[in-house]
Amino acid sequence: MKTSLSFRFSILAPAVLAGVVCAQEAATGDAAADAGAAVEMPALSVYSSRVALQEPVSAFAMPVSALAFEPLVDVQARNMGEAQADVAIRGGIFETTGFRAGAVALYDPQTGHYSAEIPAAPAMLSAPTVLTGADNALGGWNANAGTIAYEWRRVRTGGMASAGAGDNRLWRAEAYQGWVSPVGAGGRRLAADVAGAWSDSDGSRTFGESRFRRYNARLQLAGDGGQTDLFYGWQSKFISWPNLYTPYNVIESDDLRTELLVLNHREELGGGDFVAAGAYWRRNVDHYVYNRTGATPGPSNHTTWVRGAGAEGRLTTGTFAWNFSANFIADKLESDTLTWGRFNTRNHTRASLAPETSWALAGARKLTVLAGAVFDDTNRDASAVSPVARLALANAAPGALADELYVSYAASSQVATYTALNSRPSAGLFRGDPDLGREKARNTELGLKGARGNWAWTAAVFHRSERGLVDWIYSTSLPNARVASAVDIDTTGIELVARYTGRRLDLVLGYTGLRKDADYGNASADASFYALNFPEHRLTAAVTVRAGRGWEIRLDNEARRQKPNALRVTGDDAVLSAVEVSYTPPRWSALRLTAAVDNLWDSDFQDVPAVPAARRQWVAGATLAW
Repeated sequence: MKTSLSFRFSILAPAVLAGVVCAQEAATGDAAADAGAAVEMPALSVYSSRVALQEPVSAFAMPVSALAFEPLVDVQARNMGEAQADVAIRGGIFETTGFRAGAVALYDPQTGHYSAEIPAAPAMLSAPTVLTGADNALGGWNANAGTIAYEWRRVRTGGMASAGAGDNRLWRAEAYQGWVSPVGAGGRRLAADVAGAWSDSDGSRTFGESRFRRYNARLQLAGDGGQTDLFYGWQSKFISWPNLYTPYNVIESDDLRTELLVLNHREELGGGDFVAAGAYWRRNVDHYVYNRTGATPGPSNHTTWVRGAGAEGRLTTGTFAWNFSANFIADKLESDTLTWGRFNTRNHTRASLAPETSWALAGARKLTVLAGAVFDDTNRDASAVSPVARLALANAAPGALADELYVSYAASSQVATYTALNSRPSAGLFRGDPDLGREKARNTELGLKGARGNWAWTAAVFHRSERGLVDWIYSTSLPNARVASAVDIDTTGIELVARYTGRRLDLVLGYTGLRKDADYGNASADASFYALNFPEHRLTAAVTVRAGRGWEIRLDNEARRQKPNALRVTGDDAVLSAVEVSYTPPRWSALRLTAAVDNLWDSDFQDVPAVPAARRQWVAGATLAW
């Protein structure tokens, strides 16, 4: 669906209006006086401060929900992000993005499509932190582009219950309860919380139904300087969608059951020093059906297990701070179709060490130098040693251009998942390559950070050179297959984020510009599902307006110009918006009534080429907090 230029960029109208409000607040001085008062409403849990809507429209909130309009992340959804989301950072792909919860790295060894399946209520997790460059090299795992990192949120006594209903026979409900013991020992208190969430929908397209369930329980021992969490999560998801994974005009379905058990401890040592350690067990059961309305081919069944342990920290001795991390992960796959590779178990070892030191300079400036290396190894692949370096100049002088200027260089590496390694090479819908090797990347970045009054901003220019990246390609010479193929690709980009916080208004603006040069060697690639599916230009605007008397308006907006792709049949430009209007009765602040719409303009833009977009959807609901 083509849209006129004036309408296509009407997304900027809320941002322009917000800018006028910003100017008015700054002129009167009210914003500066009340910036500290811009806090969440009692019945609203804030899962990310860089997006406006904190809950999705079509399902209950999941960790991926806070990433949908995140300026530093591109979520490429099938139906909706809660159904199946490919999370890309700085032009990377779903398998070059990692996830962390506390000290441990979470992933799915079958496919990166399922790495974002984290069966935890967002109320138990911190807002996501996006690690890139040197931070990703030191703190990430098996992720050459970036890592989404969560910490475990402190339990508080209280709870909430919410329910909602919308079109396409959508209903959803969620409940959370936390409890903190009034009696402590050694300065720490025992706490616990539980959560449950449910949602069903027929979907905005025929055969587009979804059924989601999630249950969580956690024990916590926390106090000044330290926190220990023992968490268990169980989640089931059934999703159906036309062209869910393939471009062959069939109805596909995926039935997932994910379990996660995590033990994590973090101890704050003061002055920015800390140590953290954890261990986890994860199981993911996948029942995939290529064609729900046909007899062949039959369903595919996969089960993966992951056992992992990790530690990280920062310790200062004398004039040096020692940044370190270590991870050990053992994975296993059982499958009735992914049987064409050389192995189905693998052990991963990773360790990093990077000393850091600083010098005070004239004019309230400080120079910090970090340099180190990362070691990666598996029992199936060659090992790799990757250097990391960062030079940062902090400037606390009044009127300085930025609070920090930095430059960094970071090499990294990762290995392919079993869908790429163990799919049959010569036949079938998904064709793999058992000889795919270690994927390597070199990241160079120049950036700045600053804050003045109610404004804060970051800017970065980066270049990532990847060799042997595993992509999935389409070729007219193999019209009934998508093929795992290694590609050498260079990505150059710019990333800008600005945030304004005021008494009546919060505004987050983001821009990302990307350019790629790719070489597939001898492979015949007519289209790329992932590596060349990226926005050349992407603008985001998150607007929160506190209108007074309990009324609040939240808007998330995105305008993008996508790289042309032969598999995308609906155009390469898109405007995507979601809006929520809420009312909290002044005399009953525990109640919050909401009405929200996703895909406000009913765009048919395909996040993933050939996968139909979800249509416009709405939901109305209520949340009660106590």
